[in-house]
Amino acid sequence: MSDSDSRRQSQALAAGLVMVTVWGANFSVQKYVFSAMPPGAFLFARYLLMPACALLLLLRIGGGRLPPLARADALELAKLGLIGHTLHVSMVTYGIHWSTAFSSSLILALGPVFTLLILRWRGVEVLTRAQLSGMIVSCTGVLLFLSDKLLRGRWEATGGDLVLLVAAGFFSYYTVASKPLIMRLGSLQVMGWATILGSAPIMLLSIPAAATVRWAEVPAPVWVALSWATLVSAFLGWLVWGWINAVRGVARSAPLIYLMPPVAGLIAWLTTGEQFSATKIVGAAVTLGGVALAQYSSPPGRPVREAPAPVD
Repeated sequence: MSDSDSRRQSQALAAGLVMVTVWGANFSVQKYVFSAMPPGAFLFARYLLMPACALLLLLRIGGGRLPPLARADALELAKLGLIGHTLHVSMVTYGIHWSTAFSSSLILALGPVFTLLILRWRGVEVLTRAQLSGMIVSCTGVLLFLSDKLLRGRWEATGGDLVLLVAAGFFSYYTVASKPLIMRLGSLQVMGWATILGSAPIMLLSIPAAATVRWAEVPAPVWVALSWATLVSAFLGWLVWGWINAVRGVARSAPLIYLMPPVAGLIAWLTTGEQFSATKIVGAAVTLGGVALAQYSSPPGRPVREAPAPVD
């Protein structure tokens, strides 16, 4: 490996660690925004900004014009937008609001398990003993992790975790369904079109919540946090993660995602005072271990191995 290649590898690793930190912090950032506005209003503001960024990205790809899009591809991208943005992002937003930062990050880390189940359902992958063992271990870890809330009767937080669990399933479906389009159109086009096509339903559904906010009175730090969550963590994060995968390769980048829950927990503890019992810590470790076993027992090149960055 040349010095130039070695330098690029080091830069990509550093960027990956930065992005994991940004995504881990984003759970607490969103919780802070929700202290000033309801989740629906956050979604409304977010999807005023995201489609504009996606449009600029597509114009750049097309050299000043929107890239041509076949009717069949447009319909598939509209479906991806509905699943990845309208459903997944909306549910993640409300789930984070109802749950805690650490819980949210851990539940969303279950994505590869759902991806594996979807591949099995589609007949693409046959479950091995190791994969089944990993799924059983991860489910046991989640039950252990949630036992604190269940025993204390914290039903809103538990409901938030269940919403996040469904959201993780939607994103796994997005991961599998988007792969053929990504192979044909490229990841940036898929990202841009899915964002634009999935934005309209969210904005329409979020208008009532947005109408309750006195936007002129929203403090400047909240605007900074909202912009950070939307432009840096979500949109720029996708672009940077794509570059990291291109330099390091998916197989070497994917394990970095497992650092996100610990980072989210640490930042939540430092900024919001979130507390963690021994049961939660052990449950989180068992969950992540089970997910890793299920994920890396799959052959290379499968979507379950790729652990993409979350849409949110």
